[in-house]
Amino acid sequence: MPASGPMREHLAWPFFSPEHRAYAERLDGFVAEGGLAGLDHADVDATCRTLVKRLGEAGLLAAAVPEPHEDGSAIGSRLLCLARETLAWHDGLADFAFAMQGLGTGAIALAGSPELKLAVLPKVCAGDWLAAFALSEADAGSDVAALACAARAEAEHYVLEGDKTWISNGGIADVYTVFARTGEAPGTRGISAFVVYPDDPGFSVAERIDVIAPHPLATIRFETCRIPATRRLGAPGEGFKLAMRTLDIFRASVAAAALGFARRALDETLAHVTSRRMLGGTLADLQLTQAALGDMAAGIDAAALLTYRAAWRRDVEGLSTTKEAAMAKMAATETAQSVIDRAVQLFGGRGVRSGEVVERLYREIRALRIYEGATEVQKLIIARELLKATKQG
Repeated sequence: MPASGPMREHLAWPFFSPEHRAYAERLDGFVAEGGLAGLDHADVDATCRTLVKRLGEAGLLAAAVPEPHEDGSAIGSRLLCLARETLAWHDGLADFAFAMQGLGTGAIALAGSPELKLAVLPKVCAGDWLAAFALSEADAGSDVAALACAARAEAEHYVLEGDKTWISNGGIADVYTVFARTGEAPGTRGISAFVVYPDDPGFSVAERIDVIAPHPLATIRFETCRIPATRRLGAPGEGFKLAMRTLDIFRASVAAAALGFARRALDETLAHVTSRRMLGGTLADLQLTQAALGDMAAGIDAAALLTYRAAWRRDVEGLSTTKEAAMAKMAATETAQSVIDRAVQLFGGRGVRSGEVVERLYREIRALRIYEGATEVQKLIIARELLKATKQG
């Protein structure tokens, strides 16, 4: 059997302070004390609510959701990454539940009015409310400029019209950060951000979406959905900037989640190959197995260094991490896919049996190579930043 939690050797790296090591210990304690016990993954809605409530009661969501009086940009990338890496090692749905509380309220923490922050952030941080980030549309995923959902100003209100799809926590969230076209300028400069509650008239869930690694996902619809203008986040036309600032905070943490999946796959593989009898010895005695283990371990550490380099750069140096986070996200998710595929191969028939840890990981990793910017988009971002630096030089 693998260890009861992820190995912590990398906490000795200079990226981390005693605060980060203490937070990692709190996470381990949360799991050891049953924080992830007794979950029914067949009911993802109820399980997500349970997970969010437990994380909130343990005070762990404070790493993703700041206090109302704090600046939203003060969220620590290294804490986010440590949390997601640890939770993903244990349970993909736990990682999802944690991350969405921060992603769903990121724009509120960055640009919400004091009243709006006070109304939303404490409830989300305590685990009483679930949050959602509603940016994607059927024809506007990576190309945010194609966004069609609209919000028109009417006196002291905005009226929203249109659909959002692939919305995580869609259908169960208590608060949604919604990005809609307000038309101040063409393309991304004419988008604003709003807070919408599920009991607002004109809000509905058009479709629940099932995917290979189940989690709450839906298409939500706005039909003459009237909300107070006080629920706009920031100035008109600043929605795209807010969305990108939020994603920049959390993109490196997607890489960390992939690291958690990859580390778990390696741990499961080590336990399997050292106990599986084959050809008069164990599977671990075979040179091809050892070569696979070497590739897996080196790939994980390389991705981890990129991930925590990006988090360090943002937290400590206060510099842009657009390129660095894109590198981390691309490398970690692609590496994790390769590591988990190797694990399934080494498990043989067991690897594709429903209920096996590596089979679950195989399904869970696939989405990370797509959401918050597919690998192909990350390559474009990296190249764009390189070319920009070349021109400036």
